[in-house]
Amino acid sequence: MALSFNSSNSLYDFEIREGNGVKGVADLDSRTCDAPPIDLSKLNGPEHEKVVDEIVRASETLGFFQVVNHGVPLELLESLKDAAHTFFNLPQEKKAVFRTAIRPGLVTKLSMVHTSDEDALQNWPNQCREVALEYLKLSHKMVRGIVKILIKLTVGVGRHSDLGTITALLQDEIGGLYVKMEEENDAGKGEWLEIPPIPGALVINIGDILEILSNGKYKSAEHRTKTTSIKARVSVPLFTLPIATERIGPLPEAVKNDGFAQYREVAMQDYTKNFFGNAHQGNKTLDFARINSA
Repeated sequence: MALSFNSSNSLYDFEIREGNGVKGVADLDSRTCDAPPIDLSKLNGPEHEKVVDEIVRASETLGFFQVVNHGVPLELLESLKDAAHTFFNLPQEKKAVFRTAIRPGLVTKLSMVHTSDEDALQNWPNQCREVALEYLKLSHKMVRGIVKILIKLTVGVGRHSDLGTITALLQDEIGGLYVKMEEENDAGKGEWLEIPPIPGALVINIGDILEILSNGKYKSAEHRTKTTSIKARVSVPLFTLPIATERIGPLPEAVKNDGFAQYREVAMQDYTKNFFGNAHQGNKTLDFARINSA
């Protein structure tokens, strides 16, 4: 028998209070992350080294941090959220053309991942295209700057985990993003931390590839979302990915520093196929490249 919902409240009851929803998971034993956002504008001044240390420390521990004064105007961020809401409020038949195949362990979603630049530009929804392209252009410098800092320090001169090097996420005011502390981290020992929405901030998280490149120095953390409101929640992630023909593995300098490699070299296209072809359980997608110590 098909289920039907006559109001947003009844849908909320089904997903959240009755525990049937994918994102409306059981209550998490969690607390709010109280780390202040990192001010990227200070990278160009006398506090450069302090800001670098903050980025590195967050990348080595939680794998998540928030940044402000990142070079993307606040008005553009608000326009981007508005455009996302406009798109998702369209009738289902108009959104269906952007639907991807259902993958094991994931909710059905709308995506333009792994399409050519030309196809993406032609097929992006009209409601999002202009503002999204402007956001991509302005955020590119910020993303490259953060990756450059992390990679430079790695070589001596960076429930699912994200596939790429880093992800920049724009949250709306509803929030609902939670990150799991590593079991061996004495500060948290496996507890969930909520990453609260901060007006004008972008959330940066370390992806699988950067953990592999750094030989485990930087952490690709398990994270999830939890519905806490009957209002529609929107977040806009910006992923950075190596090209499919690249081979990825720990940087030689990182292996030299550690004395051994934690990960083997793999083809990016093989890692991608494994990532999207299997149900996600936390950050176990890294096991595809991990060298067993046994």
